[in-house]
Amino acid sequence: MPLHPADSHVHSEWSWDARAGAMESTCARAVELGLPAIAFTEHLDHTVWIPEAIDDGFPVSLLAPDGSLTPPRFDAVGYLEAIERCRHLFPDLRILSGLEVGEPHRHADALAAVLAVGDFDRVLGSLHCLPVGDVYFEPPGLLRRMTAGDMVRRYLAEVARAVSGSHPFAVLAHVDYPFRYWTGPVDITPFEEEFRHALRATADSGRVLEVNSCLPSLQPTILRWWREEGGTAITIGSDAHEPDELARNFREVAATAEAHGFRPGQKLYEPWTHTG
Repeated sequence: MPLHPADSHVHSEWSWDARAGAMESTCARAVELGLPAIAFTEHLDHTVWIPEAIDDGFPVSLLAPDGSLTPPRFDAVGYLEAIERCRHLFPDLRILSGLEVGEPHRHADALAAVLAVGDFDRVLGSLHCLPVGDVYFEPPGLLRRMTAGDMVRRYLAEVARAVSGSHPFAVLAHVDYPFRYWTGPVDITPFEEEFRHALRATADSGRVLEVNSCLPSLQPTILRWWREEGGTAITIGSDAHEPDELARNFREVAATAEAHGFRPGQKLYEPWTHTG
């Protein structure tokens, strides 16, 4: 087995919020780490939302006078050309093209238009924003408008809705996303029922669950619930937005996945499946 599993959730400069992203440098880092493969799953976002604060990843030029942020158009042609260049430069590294589609159930036509441009090997569906009335916010903004518990419950209910349709994404990304913004000790067990509902809906849809390495301490519980709710396949992703974040916490997360019965197949870039 290789030193690490494939990193199936990586961003480069082709993601609008990854200012420090660099596709070629990330590939070089992958080779240095001994990764068998990486998937550049660039952000494809269409939801107009209001950031609570602007950090280094958000170009201020995208802000409207009312404080809303409209994600820029994704240059699918340029991105796919960059993927081909890196495949030529790093022939021993399996490089997958991909997208991370925000709120895919709300932007079906826009997603279809991008998918028609070329071949994308790995398409993730993710949820970053929730509406409050007619206005969308990410978790920091939601936390100013509702309790943390209400935010998590609403988030997981929306995940179940997102996976319930035939929207063209194969992997559900970072089901634990709200907890990146949690203050104090993190305990997901009070939300077991809501997590199980979202995970069961994901499994019933035939989709794969991403085990995201940003919060490795949550993954043993999530993986146990995933298995118990019928989940049979996972990917492992760092959600790296710069080369140094590639494969972060992968030893720990891969060991957790193996402890729950998931193993890589013969093609190391494909999802891990349960052996039981």
